[in-house]
Amino acid sequence: MKKLMKNILCLTLALTLIFSLSACSSGEGAEETSDNMVTVIDHAGNEVTLPENPERIVVCDILPMPSVLAVFFDSAEKIVGMSPTSMSAAENSLLSELYPEILNAETGFINGTEVNTEELLKLAPDVVFYSASTPALGEKLTESGFNAVAISANKWEYDCIETLENWISLISQIFPDNDKTDIVAEYSSKAYELVQSRVKDIPEDEREKVFFLFKYSETDMMTSGCSFFGQWWLDSIGAVNVAEELTQDNQVSVNMEQVYEWDPEKILITNFTPALPEDLYGNTIGNYNWSGIEAVSDKEVYKMPLGMYRSYTPGADTPVTLLWMAKTVYPELFEDIDITEYTIDYYEAVFGISLTKDQAESIFAPEGSAAAGF
Repeated sequence: MKKLMKNILCLTLALTLIFSLSACSSGEGAEETSDNMVTVIDHAGNEVTLPENPERIVVCDILPMPSVLAVFFDSAEKIVGMSPTSMSAAENSLLSELYPEILNAETGFINGTEVNTEELLKLAPDVVFYSASTPALGEKLTESGFNAVAISANKWEYDCIETLENWISLISQIFPDNDKTDIVAEYSSKAYELVQSRVKDIPEDEREKVFFLFKYSETDMMTSGCSFFGQWWLDSIGAVNVAEELTQDNQVSVNMEQVYEWDPEKILITNFTPALPEDLYGNTIGNYNWSGIEAVSDKEVYKMPLGMYRSYTPGADTPVTLLWMAKTVYPELFEDIDITEYTIDYYEAVFGISLTKDQAESIFAPEGSAAAGF
């Protein structure tokens, strides 16, 4: 009898072991969540099915997205590949200080919008983000077997707040464990409504005239016309875009004669050019002469912030950038806003990121080197 009971016990243990091994090999039990799939509609209208909470991320030509993802996760460990242009911003901003692991991401698989799929395959990405404005790249990625998700920068008519909210909403669907849709929308809306409440009653003839210096070199000068982010920024803070008459989409080339004709009262320089206010004050680039422009003679030229990415575009910094710009253009209306304190509070409340005062202040004192790649 004892021998029979011993044999039954051995058989039971053996069957238990077989079923346990079978469960592991079929993805059940502890590994079940890794096999969960999620289907999303991306910003190009494509239905994409991919693993939920993917572990390995590559970002192609939607340049602010690596910084948004790093802040979204409060980590850059998942980002295994991105554009060299995104990398140059990371190297010269607070992003790499907070997340030094982002510097380990590979960049050699992409040149502009040209992707080497063989090199990309080596990165074994679970998801690849690309710009919705390059559908040919999306087709190439999909045909090559990658889970390709389109992200748009202009679907919402260059509205930076709405664009950021839609970016966060989409990536929250893919990474539901980190869902930040509601809190990002809440803080973005609060910042926008605060600014609107203070600038809405400014008479038309008292609105500041502002010129965006988007790119600037010895041979070329580019600005934002009515169809680019600059128009939205200035509309949002109750200012006038002096180049609004220019209707071309995206960045537009201009000359010094046009700038003199517009004679802006303030100039905002983006981080897509290495130029700094001192370059306009001292006429140090090319043969341009800025001395007769009101903004230059009054020392009202400002370099835009560089937080997690170049702040002219949508990004994690967008609410901060909006308040900074409103305070810069209308200091008397926003005298009570401590932009450093607001930045610290925003990142802590929305993303759980604790910035020191020095780190927050560094956002508003960028170097020109972040323009590398442009």
